[in-house]
Amino acid sequence: MPSSPLRVAVVCMSNVNRSMEAHRVLSKNGFHVRSFGAGSHVRLPGGARNPPVRYNFSTSYKKMHSYLFSKDQKLYKRNGVLHILKRNERIKPGPERFQECPDPFDIIFTCGQRAYNRVVANLCARDQEMWQPVPVVNVDIDNTLEAASLGASIICELCQGLQQADDTQSRLAELLQATKEKTGRSFLHTVCFY
Repeated sequence: MPSSPLRVAVVCMSNVNRSMEAHRVLSKNGFHVRSFGAGSHVRLPGGARNPPVRYNFSTSYKKMHSYLFSKDQKLYKRNGVLHILKRNERIKPGPERFQECPDPFDIIFTCGQRAYNRVVANLCARDQEMWQPVPVVNVDIDNTLEAASLGASIICELCQGLQQADDTQSRLAELLQATKEKTGRSFLHTVCFY
């Protein structure tokens, strides 16, 4: 069993819904977790006739909430964005970009193919000073509240299985196969060094 808690990163594109729900669930279950976005900006839905609302990653969840509340409270309450931003405020001040984090992790979960591709490309482009292996696992999660909740549960189950492992790499393969059989989902994964 690992002597220290598993260091987990969860990455979606904007660090608003999927990665933050997984952050909430993993924290509640005692994991050392950080969540990130891999996009160039935070994007929130703008409504049927409006383009998405874009923010810099330096914008706090509180500022996003205040702006959207004043812009169209009914729309953003109905589509769940105000609820999501309030939840996020209770977890951390604002979104973070994965590409700007130098910290090491024992495992990185991504919540979609685009985030996975960006995380792997970023890790491969970094200076490999320590040559520390890190598994990167993609759990495809639709960007809805319900899918984020289910995806967070899957990620948490995987982390719980890994926390007990002596050999993370071989245990991860077993866990992914068992989860595939249980859920019918396939998991894209690789090991990067940094």
